[in-house]
Amino acid sequence: MLCTAHGRGPTHDFALYKRSRIEPHESLEVLADSGYQGLSKLHEKSQTPHKKPRKAELTDEQKLRNRELASRRVVVEHVIRSLKIFRILAERYRNRGQRFSSRFNLIAGLYNYELRLG
Repeated sequence: MLCTAHGRGPTHDFALYKRSRIEPHESLEVLADSGYQGLSKLHEKSQTPHKKPRKAELTDEQKLRNRELASRRVVVEHVIRSLKIFRILAERYRNRGQRFSSRFNLIAGLYNYELRLG
């Protein structure tokens, strides 16, 4: 994990991304889930899955691209799962709000350290 951002209360991920004003380097490829539809307008090298149109089906090529994207994104989902094990993302944070960011970054650092060892 390189960069983290958080908001107060229930906030959609894409709204939080836009509010954070974090701009990935243009050489980085951003692999996002379907909640980030429209990210390609902000970052050229971003990929989101194709959504099924109303009363229609996805083409076989679109289904294949969605599967390939999902197989690459699974690594990100495993990281999120690991953070949920610490319960900082899985449950309501009940400690001082000022300390959330530092504790979250500490857990992210522990995870990065564990990745380096393995």
